[in-house]
Amino acid sequence: MSNPGPTPSPNQSQPAGSSGAAAGTNGSAPPPSISSAAPTGSAVSEYTNRGPGGLPGELTCRPMGLVVLTGLDITYNAIHRDIWDSFVSGRRPDRVPLNFKVLPGDHEYPKCRSKQRTSYEWYIPKGILKSGWMKKHLAEVPSLVVLFFDLDWDENLWKERQMECATRVEVVRTSLQGRSTRVAVVLIQKNAPLPPGEDVVAAERAAALCAACDLSAKSLFVLPWTGHLLGYTIRLENAFYELSQSYYHMEARKVKAHREFLNKTTHQLLFVRHAFKIAFFSELKQDAQNALKQYKTAYVHLTELRAHDSNMLEIKTIAGFINYKICQQLFTHNAPLDAISQFRKHIDLFKNRVGCPELAFEHSDWMSKQFSIFGELFDEAIKMGLTAIQTQHPGFYYQQAANHAIARKQLCRGLCLHATYMPSPNPLDGADNLDFFGQRPWRQGHQSIDPPDAQMEKEGITALQYQELQVDHSWIIIPLLSSAVAQFKKYKSARMKRFLMVQMGEEYYHAKDYSKALTLLGRVTWDYRSERWWTLLTSILLTSLRCAYLVASLEEYVTISLELMGRYSQSSPEEKTRVQMNLIRVMSHVPPEAEPGCSSDAVEQAKALWKGEAANPQEPIKFTLEMQNIVPFVECKACFTSTRFTADLPITLNVYLRPTCQFPIRFSKLSVQLSNSIYNPQCIVTDGQPIGEPIMPHDSDMSGDLYLIPNKVKVYKFQFIAIPEDVGKKIEIVSVSLSLGDEATRCATLNWSGGGGDAASVTNIQECVPKRRGEPKEDELDWHLIKIEQATSITSRVPLMDIKLEHAAPSIVNEPYNILATITNMEKTVVKNASITMGLQEGQDSLLEQTTQVSENIANFEQNPSSCNSRLKGIKIDDLSPGQQIVKQLYVRCLQVGNRSVSVRVAYTVDAKVNRQGEQVSCTCYKEEVVALETVMPFDVSIRLTSSKFEEVSNVHANEIFLMMTDIKCTSPWTLQIVDSHLALSEDVSFTDEDVESQLQEILLKQDEQACECMSLITNGNKCKTTVSLGQYTIHWRRASDDLSQPIVKTEMALPDISVERLPLHVNTDLPSHGLVRVPLPMQFTIFNDTDVVQNIEASIDPSDAFMFSGHKQVFFRILPSDDQTLLYNLYPLMPGYVKLPRLHLKAAQAPSLTDEVIGKMIPSHIYIKPQGKTYST
Repeated sequence: MSNPGPTPSPNQSQPAGSSGAAAGTNGSAPPPSISSAAPTGSAVSEYTNRGPGGLPGELTCRPMGLVVLTGLDITYNAIHRDIWDSFVSGRRPDRVPLNFKVLPGDHEYPKCRSKQRTSYEWYIPKGILKSGWMKKHLAEVPSLVVLFFDLDWDENLWKERQMECATRVEVVRTSLQGRSTRVAVVLIQKNAPLPPGEDVVAAERAAALCAACDLSAKSLFVLPWTGHLLGYTIRLENAFYELSQSYYHMEARKVKAHREFLNKTTHQLLFVRHAFKIAFFSELKQDAQNALKQYKTAYVHLTELRAHDSNMLEIKTIAGFINYKICQQLFTHNAPLDAISQFRKHIDLFKNRVGCPELAFEHSDWMSKQFSIFGELFDEAIKMGLTAIQTQHPGFYYQQAANHAIARKQLCRGLCLHATYMPSPNPLDGADNLDFFGQRPWRQGHQSIDPPDAQMEKEGITALQYQELQVDHSWIIIPLLSSAVAQFKKYKSARMKRFLMVQMGEEYYHAKDYSKALTLLGRVTWDYRSERWWTLLTSILLTSLRCAYLVASLEEYVTISLELMGRYSQSSPEEKTRVQMNLIRVMSHVPPEAEPGCSSDAVEQAKALWKGEAANPQEPIKFTLEMQNIVPFVECKACFTSTRFTADLPITLNVYLRPTCQFPIRFSKLSVQLSNSIYNPQCIVTDGQPIGEPIMPHDSDMSGDLYLIPNKVKVYKFQFIAIPEDVGKKIEIVSVSLSLGDEATRCATLNWSGGGGDAASVTNIQECVPKRRGEPKEDELDWHLIKIEQATSITSRVPLMDIKLEHAAPSIVNEPYNILATITNMEKTVVKNASITMGLQEGQDSLLEQTTQVSENIANFEQNPSSCNSRLKGIKIDDLSPGQQIVKQLYVRCLQVGNRSVSVRVAYTVDAKVNRQGEQVSCTCYKEEVVALETVMPFDVSIRLTSSKFEEVSNVHANEIFLMMTDIKCTSPWTLQIVDSHLALSEDVSFTDEDVESQLQEILLKQDEQACECMSLITNGNKCKTTVSLGQYTIHWRRASDDLSQPIVKTEMALPDISVERLPLHVNTDLPSHGLVRVPLPMQFTIFNDTDVVQNIEASIDPSDAFMFSGHKQVFFRILPSDDQTLLYNLYPLMPGYVKLPRLHLKAAQAPSLTDEVIGKMIPSHIYIKPQGKTYST
């Protein structure tokens, strides 16, 4: 007995590649060969399933073992329905590959041969492979029949239920009619099973049930209905899968056992058949390696068969089957190179085996299907992860399939035209129900070289030819080409894609789907134009023209005709003439003549369409054709005669036209569209004569003449005057339009973007490439020398105004710099509305914009600085008569050094004549002068800090006097006068003197000369910080001049921050400036306590050889907070000179930072002692 056991995890891993089938309406899962279940192998198109070389569905689906479930009432029993759903619903790929069906227990299965063959001595096979064999083993003969029976181990009526189950098993075995199909029983129980070995009753009853049903213990299963049904189902599936595999293994061994009875003289077909069967059973067993080996063996045996016309179709059909299986297996095993090699060998072997010459189209059909099938296999492998390259991908195989389909169509036209009827009786009756694949329905089972009935053979060939005539080959070719196009597009093979699209368009034409053909061909013409394949383009355009005619598409017909008449069309002159005549007819509202090469019935329909359109004009038909997309028969170049026009000159625009058609043609309207549409009405030429009307002799010089002669350049000249608003702007040619036909009825507008040029123009349409030799005729223009000038600039009229600027460079920072402008009117008439604009020239650094101020009034710089910007506009001046002069004072103030350009521009209006008729226009003129201005600093100021002994210091002490030295160096090339200087101290610093005046007043400094100012300062001890700002230093100066009206300039600079050290004690010394030898010299030290604590101080003084002194040599004392102590010494100098004073030492326990070095900086170290004067007696 086998039990599914504990419920496995829902995510438990199962064998890969499993697939399931959904339940059908009759409660069974349809077989793979005919079911809606998607096969996991490659999907083949409907085309590859029909006719010679086609593949039946049972061959292309994935073979899966058939398991029949019986005993389930899925209609009325909910439990049985849930069990069935657990087998077939929502099957994941990781479940075992089995095909389940629900059938009644007494279902009749296909009968088995009653007696197995033991000898093939007199057996002559009638064919290679029976047509129903694969379908039978996929969908009819099960590998396993599973009987589901509701029976618990504690059933009260156990004996009766056991006997009922055994009876049902016997019914199943009887219905299998002797086949070796495995039989298993699944008991559906409501109670959960006990662990193995604990339920003795269950073990005994299971053994009895197996004996009664003649089953092995491994074929009895228990399915508890207690939850976790899916887990139990998966366990059951795995067990069923093993039983199914053993069945197919035994079936393959049975077939293999027959080989010893075969001989290669009469049983060649059986070698192929048996190898194929073994391979197919191996696939059902999921033994892919052995299946591939056996398929290759079958293919080798097949190639050894003697082939002749009567069996050639059968051999090629089976060869296609086996080749498909081999290639499919090789792609599955990730061996694409082997698959390609096998397919090439297959094609090389059979490509010349045509068979019956009268049915050669069948061979082309077979070849087409082989390529198409392999292409789909290749594509399917790529979708599964295979990587293809640009030189080897499915597109090539689809293309070859299409080529063979085209060859089939051509052979059909050559071989089948005489088959005008279907013979009676129809020899093809029963073609869908043949006993063997690939045989003829009128001689099934016949393997001899000669046909059994020559007349029947002839009628069969006629029937096949007649049947072939009914096929619309274009709808076979188009899908193949479409698949090839998609592949070449995917792998970026642009030219191959276009080539196949042309073939598709031609096939749509042959299929009489002219609209699609026209659309498809239109997609590739642009590429052929750009690459200049004129012969190919002409051929495509001729086909497109026929399509446009047959669908009566006016716009497409006119567009294609314009190009076929052009200079690069490879059509004959006669053809171009015919196209031009048809174009004139169409634009004259007359139906065109039929295009050559069209079928008569299609022409009749087209004529009706053209006549209906001409007879029922609803409204005028107007359409625009963009010439940059095609190569029309008329070329256009538009250009301005100059790249620049002044406002007082008329703008001249020329349009050149050159037709390349076969005979003259008349257009109705020429117009130029400019960027400013106000000029468009002045750039129009209209020809009022009909399109087909020739030019009259007296009309040859008419301005409205649009009658163009082939290969002659005609120029149309337009003139207009620029409006004042466009001065300083560009005028561009937006497009040039040339109308063909009457706007009241039917009109086509040829539109050139920009200044002309079509799809055939060189990359740069401005480039001119002369192609003619020698000089052109006097009355003839050389087209290649005409340049396109698409844009022109409108500039202001040349001014006749003189501006002179006088100034004294360089300017100095913050100085109101005077520029004297003298303006003289050189015009012959009065100048009106004149104004001056002054400021920085545009395009300079933004920092210069922010540090430059301009004004016409010097007082504005001080009184209203916010109104002084970098540019001053609208300084009005009076009207100037001819020769009149005016002088203006202008000022610039530069706040930063650097070079800058200052411009002075005068704008004015003047009335000017624009043509010979004396027409006047008011022109605005501009005259500008630019000054290159350099700005320099007036002074270079450096600050030095020193002690009272003039020693430079980096920091100062609180409450100690220090000196600030300002060194001022003149850096201006001009002599500067310092009017005054001022030091604005911060609140942390103050002067030691009460009245402080500038020491630099009225000093003159030339370039590189220096001046110095010294100031005595002291920090405010009580408010002292670690770092304090000194304040701001200001110098008032002006240029040295006798003119006292020169403006005074103020230069301000921020003084640096200084570090302030706060000492606990501060010492001041009171000492005369000098002494005399042997004259007492008083010296007093005052010691201040700047802390908040009492300071205990030890003071001592060193002895000196230069002095005798009286006073405390060493003393101890205390100084209260913010108090002081005085030490008094009387010195008695002993020697003259600059002598060293006795040195004072202070020690304070609470002030360790008070070192001798710090004290030494506070008191003088030397004094000058004069000698005693000598007394001379008189």
